[in-house]
Amino acid sequence: MSATTITGRPRGPRAETVLIAVFVVLVVGIVGYGLTLRQQALRSSTTGFDGLQAWLSSDGLSAQGFSGGWQIDQSTIGLLVLPIYDTRPDKARPTPETSEQLLLQQDENDLTYTVIRDKARRVDALIALPKWRSAMRLERLGHPLLRVEPSRLEAMLRQLIGARTARITYSNRAFTGFRYGTEAGRALTAEVYAAQLFDAPGCKPMIGRPGAMLLADCPLAARDGKRRVLILSDPDLLNNHGLRLGDNAFIARNLFRQLAGDRNIVIDYSLSNWLHAPRDAARRERSWADLKRFFSPPFTLLWLGAALTFALFLWRGARRYGPVRAGGGGLGASKTVAIAARARLMRLADQDGAMVKDYARARLAATAAAMVGPAEGHRIAGSDAFLKYLRRRHPAYAEPLAAALSAIDALPQRVGANEAMQHVDRLERILEQITHDT
Repeated sequence: MSATTITGRPRGPRAETVLIAVFVVLVVGIVGYGLTLRQQALRSSTTGFDGLQAWLSSDGLSAQGFSGGWQIDQSTIGLLVLPIYDTRPDKARPTPETSEQLLLQQDENDLTYTVIRDKARRVDALIALPKWRSAMRLERLGHPLLRVEPSRLEAMLRQLIGARTARITYSNRAFTGFRYGTEAGRALTAEVYAAQLFDAPGCKPMIGRPGAMLLADCPLAARDGKRRVLILSDPDLLNNHGLRLGDNAFIARNLFRQLAGDRNIVIDYSLSNWLHAPRDAARRERSWADLKRFFSPPFTLLWLGAALTFALFLWRGARRYGPVRAGGGGLGASKTVAIAARARLMRLADQDGAMVKDYARARLAATAAAMVGPAEGHRIAGSDAFLKYLRRRHPAYAEPLAAALSAIDALPQRVGANEAMQHVDRLERILEQITHDT
């Protein structure tokens, strides 16, 4: 039996430190990735409009999806498509607490009327009103019972176009067809499931008829002047779910070609207004040259010194844990050889009890160094100091360890090998639990 000692080799970063750093990086990455997936899930779902973007692009039209993050020159936009997923703009949506509440929630995000109106004032816009609750997106299940409340849609429609008598109506048929004629005289039929229609004064129907309009040219609210906007009451005409029905895809291609021409079509999912006029572009009073001055002499030497100091601290902290220790060929190696020789002499003299006591002291010293580092480990290497530290930090293991040490101290000089090994095994189990718990 040989005693466990502390080697004199320099140690790198502790395994726990590396694991914590890796965990933090993974958490940050997972959170960012989760937010991105949540946005992508809405765009590519049955109620999203990514299919419209792909379809228009495949036909040579310039179309892109936009979720915010940078400013867009509004003069380059031919038509701005605004899918609305909030039935009560200006009001925060409640957080669902059960799966049933999640499926039946009517709002997918939080918008404001100010943002919607400001976008529609700046460029030609098509506003697609909401229709389905979250169950349509999550379960891919369409049923009239899963439509949002019409009272919410009517309130939104009246706010947008300023018509107090605007109202939402529904078709009494499962699939409703709407005639659409192209500029070339071709007759197409739009088909919509559980059609959601509207009626409002001052609106000119483009698809549908007065009193039951599906797509119409409507005025914005009176405070927005004479600006007009396209209102699509049923997003199933253009979204991923409805684009494959009837001639909806061909109607969308013909309609957007007429409305946007060769200019860009932007499907805007963002919750803020990122549009700006060229004249409103930010004019910076400073340039990168102003920042570059702080890296030119005499600041160059200061930055170089700071970089070298930081590199030294980084290397020092990664290479060692505690003060500088002697190399493997110094006192540490001599102490190891001396302990090994002493253990051999005790075995030859049949003094297993004394050897177990020395082994216990060495294991306590090694455990203390592993827990608090070599710099502070010698302060609590003794049994009394170690137990005092343990009662403060890990009280659950203090009494079992005290009992094990007391039993070892009570051993006679000569004891059977089996009994000695039992005491050693008991001590090792307790120290292993303490080390893993830290």
